[in-house]
Amino acid sequence: MEERMPTYGGQAVIEGVMMRGAQSVAIAMRAPDNQIILHTEPLTAIYRSKILKVPFVRGVIGLWDALGLGMRALTISANVQTGEDEKLEGPALYFTLGLSFALGIGLFFLAPAAVGQLSERFLGLNSWWGNLIEGLIRLGLLVGYIWAVGRVPEIQRVFAYHGAEHKTINAFEAGAELKPEIVKGYSLEHPRCGTSFLLTLVLLSVVLFSLLGPLPLGLRLLSRVLLLPVLAGISYEYIRWTAHHLESPFVRKIIRPNMALQHLTTREPSLEMLEVSIAAFDAMHKDETAVNL
Repeated sequence: MEERMPTYGGQAVIEGVMMRGAQSVAIAMRAPDNQIILHTEPLTAIYRSKILKVPFVRGVIGLWDALGLGMRALTISANVQTGEDEKLEGPALYFTLGLSFALGIGLFFLAPAAVGQLSERFLGLNSWWGNLIEGLIRLGLLVGYIWAVGRVPEIQRVFAYHGAEHKTINAFEAGAELKPEIVKGYSLEHPRCGTSFLLTLVLLSVVLFSLLGPLPLGLRLLSRVLLLPVLAGISYEYIRWTAHHLESPFVRKIIRPNMALQHLTTREPSLEMLEVSIAAFDAMHKDETAVNL
């Protein structure tokens, strides 16, 4: 049986990249003085828990912890740029994370659900059409939001580091030498990207919510919140399954929308950005190797 490679992931941060392995995480950041600053730490015990091997459940738990980890990584990178010693951690971190999560649910799930309900009431549409309108609004909000923030120069640099992260992981998975000049030739797309997860979740929401049929507004809004973990679990398993079956022509076709959307959240990185991304990957990989010895 062919041995499966470790699954590595990452995230762009402010002037840097976070790389996450199975047991450790590393953040590399370009400081104002042009030096590359490295921060490494072991992952929490939840990443080694047996619960993360349970299908559907692992997607929900992993997503929540990844959000917290991503927020901490952004905070660390911001501190490097500003030189401030204050850190967002503990209760303050989780309050910020919870508030952001609540605003996201309100904008991308509850608001479209309310519009869908109004379309059924005032346009005389059945629940299927109302749910379709809801899903289209949700999809439009997602794509429009990504497009809009991508026009901000500072975010464009973050998106370029996102591209550097993808290229680095693609190069590693292809067995290439991790040098900026070599990594630059690899794709900006990656099948396990968080952008793909979001698009999958939005598209699946149309199907799942349509199965609920007509609901009063209160129950409709409540169902969108309560079923979000279900959508996250299904979306995670779908992304995981497609990433492990890329040799199939059918799989490569069905993930084309996911890969296409990534062009809104990535930009072509410079060699200096690739140097930072490679530094993060090398630091993480070194820690992973040391732990497994």
